[in-house]
Amino acid sequence: MKFVDEYRDATAAQRYATAIAQITTRPWAIMEICGGQTHSIVKFGIDELLPKEITLIHGPGCPVCVTPIELIDQAIAIAPLPKVIFCSFGDMLRVPGSHTDLLIVKAKGGDIRIVYSPLDVLKIAQTNPTKQIVFFAVGFETTAPATAMLVYQAHQQGIQNLSLLVSHVLVPPAMETILAAPHNQVQGFLAAGHVCTVMGYTEYDAIAQTYHVPIVVTGFEPVDILQGVYLCVKQLEEGRAEVENQYARSVRQSGNHIAQKLMREVFAIVPRQWRGIGEIAQSGLGLRDAYANFDATKHFNLPTHTATEATECISGLILQGVKKPHECSAFGTRCTPEHPLGAPMVSSEGTCAAYYRYRQQ
Repeated sequence: MKFVDEYRDATAAQRYATAIAQITTRPWAIMEICGGQTHSIVKFGIDELLPKEITLIHGPGCPVCVTPIELIDQAIAIAPLPKVIFCSFGDMLRVPGSHTDLLIVKAKGGDIRIVYSPLDVLKIAQTNPTKQIVFFAVGFETTAPATAMLVYQAHQQGIQNLSLLVSHVLVPPAMETILAAPHNQVQGFLAAGHVCTVMGYTEYDAIAQTYHVPIVVTGFEPVDILQGVYLCVKQLEEGRAEVENQYARSVRQSGNHIAQKLMREVFAIVPRQWRGIGEIAQSGLGLRDAYANFDATKHFNLPTHTATEATECISGLILQGVKKPHECSAFGTRCTPEHPLGAPMVSSEGTCAAYYRYRQQ
C-alpha cells in the first residue's frame, strides 16, 4: 500500500539504523512528543535498533493523558445529571479522576456516548432538543479544528442545547517548558507530524534558536521515525539547531490555513493545566467571548477545585520524560489498563499503555 508498506520496510529501517550508528560519536537524548510515535517506537522496537549512545525520551505526547484531573472531575459531575447526554472520545472514559471515572458513571446509568468526531455531537444535539448535550473537547492542535467547526456550525444554526468542556492544549509551549526545566535532558525533538499538518512548523524556529535544539517534524511509521532520528542526530553532531521536515508528504511549512483561521475564530489562547506537569502559560485553547454560551463550566456553574494524582503513580515524571514505565513499582501489577492508577496507562497514545502492551517483562 502506497505510503504505508514502504515506511515499514525492514531493510530500509535497518539501513537508517546503520546510518545513525555511523554518524554518532557521543551520547544524545532526543524526545518524541507524540503518542503515536511513542507507540510505534515501542511496538516496532525502534529504540532497540539504535546505538546505545542514542536515548529516546517519551514526552507528553498524549492529550488524553495531560488532561487535568480537575476537568475530569468536572466531567464526572456533569455526566450523571438529569437530561444530560455527555459525549466523549472513548479514551477518556477510563481516565481516573479523583475518585472514579466516566465508565463507572456510565455503568451506573449516566447517558454517556462515545463519538468519533465532534460533528457527531452536533447530530445528537439536533435530534435531542429537550436534552443538554455536553462534549468533552480534548486534544492537541490536531483535533481542535473539528471542535471549532462544531462550535461554529452550532452557532450558525442557533443550537441552544449544546455546551463544551474544553481541554485543548498546544504543543510548542510544552516543549519550551520541558527545555526550561532544571532537570532537562532533551537535546533534540521529533515534532508531531499530525500537529504540524494543521499548524505548520514556523513557530518552532524560535524554540530551536532560543534553546539551540534541532527539531525534526516526523511521521509515525518506523522508517519515518528512524529518518527523523537520523536528521536530528546529524544536526547534533554538526552543532546545528534547525527545524527540518521529514514528513513532507503531509506537512507544509505554513500548515493548513483554513483550519487555522477557524481555530482563531472560535478559540483564544489561554493558560492550561497539564496533568503531571502543572500550569503552562499560553498552552491551551478556550472559547472566545462570542461563543461563551457554549462553555459547559458556565452553563453548569461548576466549582473549581484542586486534585492530586494517586500517591504511588509516577505518571507526571513519565509525561515529562524523566522516567519510563518500567521504573514505576506499580506498573503491570497494581496499575493495568483495566485498573489504571494514571492516565498514561489508559489512552491508546499513553506511554504506559504502550509498554504494557508491547514491553511487559
